[in-house]
Formats: sequence, C-alpha cells, structure tokens
Amino acid sequence: MTRVYLGLGSNIDPEDNLRLAIAELRKRFGAVRLSPVYRSAAVGFDGPEFLNLVAEIETVIDPAEIHRQLEDIHALAGRERGCEKYLSRRLDIDMLLYGQQCIQAPPVRVPRKDILEYGFVLRPLADLAADLRHPLSGRTIGEHWQEFDCDGYPLVRSELEFMSADSPESN
Repeated sequence: MTRVYLGLGSNIDPEDNLRLAIAELRKRFGAVRLSPVYRSAAVGFDGPEFLNLVAEIETVIDPAEIHRQLEDIHALAGRERGCEKYLSRRLDIDMLLYGQQCIQAPPVRVPRKDILEYGFVLRPLADLAADLRHPLSGRTIGEHWQEFDCDGYPLVRSELEFMSADSPESN
C-alpha cells in the first residue's frame, strides 16, 4: 500500500463540493484521513475565499489511475477545464505526494511543487504528516511549515469539520 496525499480546495459552494469530493474519495479508495479545513484568500485573482484541506489515502492504485479518478470527481462537481490557471473553482483536487516517489510524467507530477509554495497546502499537510520527509528536500513537512512565511497569504482555521473515515472523531 502506498500512502497518497491529496490537496482539496473550493471557493464555489465549497462546503457542498468538498463534501462530495470526500464522499467520492471514500467510495473509490476506502478510508480517508482528513486535515483541518482552512480558509484562505484567492491567490492570483479576485474571488471568494477558498476552503482547503488535505486528505490521506492508502492504495495500491497507480498514480495515473488515481489522477483519472480525481478527474472523474472534478466532473461530478461540475468543474470545467479551461486555460486559465487563476479562477474560482467548484473543486480542485491535486495529488501532492505518492509515497516517496518523484514522478514527472504528465499529467502526474509528484511531489507537487505547490506543497512548498502555498501555505494552504503546506499547513494542512503538516497537520497530517509533520514527520514525513519531502522526497526532494529530505526535510520534514513540519520543518518546512515552521520556516514558511505565511504573512502574505494568511490562513484561518475553519470550524467546518468533515468526519474522517478511519476514526469516530472528526478532524
């Protein structure tokens, strides 16, 4: 089994779209462990704030098939693919890490560079896996978070909670 980390975000009906995504992840991959949810401003454009979290799954499914499954979940949420990178999204799910593998075979790119670039990815990942070593830097995710400058894009922990499939408590 390979431990896979997924970044989830939405700023269009975010609670409903994240709930749909988490239900679909559970249906397709089984147990899902979830980070807390964070609110953050849109980056690169003016738009409603995003809700972001990280999900952890364990699977034997290869990265290309996971990517295909994530695209299917995007379609269920009504996401339309376009050329613009910075725009409001019904749902965005990115594969952040696939074990310790380094893969640069589009459409699969892990580790995703967003991990070290954006607090809304790094913080929830650190909540789930602070001791995990980044496959390229060799440093822990917790170390990266401690050194991250989050003044430019502050995060606010949301009170919104989704139940983790692997425990009776919510994250």
